[in-house]
Amino acid sequence: MSDRQAVEQTVHLYVEGMAFANEAALKKAFHPKSSIIGHYQNAVEWLTRDEFIAAILAEEPAPPGTQPFMDIQSVDVEGDAASVKVTDDFAGMRFTDYLSLLKIDGRWTIVSKLYHLHR
Repeated sequence: MSDRQAVEQTVHLYVEGMAFANEAALKKAFHPKSSIIGHYQNAVEWLTRDEFIAAILAEEPAPPGTQPFMDIQSVDVEGDAASVKVTDDFAGMRFTDYLSLLKIDGRWTIVSKLYHLHR
């Protein structure tokens, strides 16, 4: 598997983990020290991975068999660093996420998520 494919696989794991409230998938996709940052409810939201996962688990998951919306618009991989722009839906809201990934011990992991909530 190429690095680009492995990065995209991590993004799929994240989007599906979010859609189906899969805590194990989200913990696998995100580094334990990752940050999730954006404007939510007219305030800057700056979450740890565990705070983000708790917020996901507090929402109703998508029904089984649902195909989560995900549009990967760009992937840039340079050595052990990668950047991905992806648009996805969660809890009736559309987000554009800018994900920074790092290859650690041979595995791609999200170290930062900067998001824009569409109105």
